[in-house]
Amino acid sequence: MKKIINPWQGMEGYACYGCCPDSEKGLRMEFMEDGDYIVSRWTPRHEFEGWQNTLHGGIQATLADEIASWTVFRKLQTGGVTSKMEVRYLRPVHVDDGDIELRAHIVEQRRNLVRIAVTITNGRGELATEVECLYFTFPQERARDEFMFREFRCEDEA
Repeated sequence: MKKIINPWQGMEGYACYGCCPDSEKGLRMEFMEDGDYIVSRWTPRHEFEGWQNTLHGGIQATLADEIASWTVFRKLQTGGVTSKMEVRYLRPVHVDDGDIELRAHIVEQRRNLVRIAVTITNGRGELATEVECLYFTFPQERARDEFMFREFRCEDEA
């Protein structure tokens, strides 16, 4: 697996709840590339509980939304917005069970619509959540010019 470099790190005004490493109350996600997949290992914190020792479903959806966007960033080298999201909660994610793993990949692309499948595996190694995101992508020029999109590379790429 290769770590994806966050091109916005250190940029003035960058404060993404999902991926800014300096966001005190944010998720501070990091991402790696594993073939066709984008992967994130994330440590749940008690402040993100819904019920006792259980990761809130809305936080799980936010984690899935964030990795879906990074899948578009890295694999298609553009940005966009989530258009639709379907979440299936299969098992609880207990905060005390340790790191969880998210895996995402592109399932289908039609013009500017991209379908992305995301799985969340709980700290016990069990499939806990399945998510399907429909992502509306921008043309690369618009992403670069209007939304300050920057190229997404892995650490070993020059």
